[in-house]
Amino acid sequence: MPVAQPPVLSFAERDRRWARVRGLLREHGLAGAVVAGFRAREMYESYISDDYNEGCVVFPLEGDPVVITWAALRVMRARWSAERGHKLWVEDYRVATSGTAAASVITEKGLAGNRLGVVGLSSQAPTEHYGAIPANFWGELTTALPKTAFTDISEEFSHLMLVKSAEEMAQVRYAARAAEAACKVIIDVCEPGVGEEVVFAEATREMLRHGIGLRYPMIVMNSGPHTLSWGPPRWTTRGEAPRMLEKGDLMQAELMPLCGNQEVQVQMTVALDPIDDTSKTCERVARESYEAGLKALRPGIAFSDLVAAMEEPFKRSGCWAYTPLVHSLGPHFLMGRTRINMEKLDLGIRFAGTPTARERKAILQPGMVLAFEPNACLGDHRVNIGGTVVVTETGCEELNEIPTRVTHKQ
Repeated sequence: MPVAQPPVLSFAERDRRWARVRGLLREHGLAGAVVAGFRAREMYESYISDDYNEGCVVFPLEGDPVVITWAALRVMRARWSAERGHKLWVEDYRVATSGTAAASVITEKGLAGNRLGVVGLSSQAPTEHYGAIPANFWGELTTALPKTAFTDISEEFSHLMLVKSAEEMAQVRYAARAAEAACKVIIDVCEPGVGEEVVFAEATREMLRHGIGLRYPMIVMNSGPHTLSWGPPRWTTRGEAPRMLEKGDLMQAELMPLCGNQEVQVQMTVALDPIDDTSKTCERVARESYEAGLKALRPGIAFSDLVAAMEEPFKRSGCWAYTPLVHSLGPHFLMGRTRINMEKLDLGIRFAGTPTARERKAILQPGMVLAFEPNACLGDHRVNIGGTVVVTETGCEELNEIPTRVTHKQ
């Protein structure tokens, strides 16, 4: 079997990105930035380094950046790539096991006492609602740099990442092909009597065969005739037996492959017929929402206008949406949630304080990548479909086909 050959990024792409980041720093009067990776879902540091080392990058306005990671093994890993001919975007890799040690790099670079940007402090992508920078690291860093003023530019940096270059788009398309291939596998595997773990394993195997990674949590999945449960399968995080598929089930899975930190998402649903009439209604509304989004999407419209178009089928049907109808990718930043038909909804869940969600605005531009994921709910029934859609010069382009409709199996 031939070795997978995913698209790679050139040094011209590195220079394009660095120029964009330096333009952002100049716009805000900043002498440099600390760009977080740590355990951030979006791995912001990779935009600078084309690498992810669970640390951060110190990026000066003038001069060379420094990759900071937590262990020598991460540095050796990068060197091994370089020895095999994959030249590194950043030559200076260092280990810093504390925020105080990282502060010494900032001082060495002549940045201490200046105004610096920080990316990841208040990022709010999924799993990052509390930010992406560890509190202990941040406390030590700022204590060691008492005269340095930090300005959070997480939102501005995220906007910078949204519009893809031709090289980035090649990686997006490659990841979308991997997702489509995995959807075909899921169709073949899903049968009454098959365990959820088999579906998970075979879909994961197919995506990994393309020589790429999977964004945490790799696959969101659930099955049953009707359920609002959603997230990583319970059996991946506790001692609980995977559920076995049965006739009348909907097996629903969200796949998240990424190539070079360019992520795609698809919402694959297989119906093991017969399904009930309520689920059929949810299926119809989800597809109508998807089609309304395709019809509305074009460059120059506001993201909120796209969401409004996708809401229309919900107004007529009485359905509500559990998760966003659409969101951006690379990063997962613009969130198209709807409140249609949720005024009296009571899921019996207790909240500590008032739930908050930051509403971000954007005008859609060619090169943006969106996850269309309309989901329609009635009571405890839910159907979720969708795939990756690219904003083009004249409208939009679908990168996936199979998961944009429910696949029915007798």
